[in-house]
Amino acid sequence: MPNLSPALAPLVLLLCSNVFMTFAWYGHLKFKGAPLWAAILVSWGIALIEYCFAVPANRIGSAVYSGAELKAMQEVITLSVFAVFSVAYLGERLTVNHVVGFALIAAGAFFVFKGPLR
Repeated sequence: MPNLSPALAPLVLLLCSNVFMTFAWYGHLKFKGAPLWAAILVSWGIALIEYCFAVPANRIGSAVYSGAELKAMQEVITLSVFAVFSVAYLGERLTVNHVVGFALIAAGAFFVFKGPLR
């Protein structure tokens, strides 16, 4: 990503990565009549695209972020993408329990980025 800084590029790439991975893992739930083997093959194909974003995100991001920070970033992005996906694509309702659970994971990410507590 030549026009993005090493601090911003991983965010953009991980967002793209997570959109593909969410479809790979959960998109087939709308097609429960399709054979399982077909869902697996299609999911693998989508996951390959996901890796084409995730690997560069982590490689570029490692110049700025620690492994723990990259993983925390990944988790928060994953949950954000999944929340939108579950409502918009799967037609599921987002409940207060979901929001609280996701917020607690985001709080964990905050502490990863905060650095050592003294």
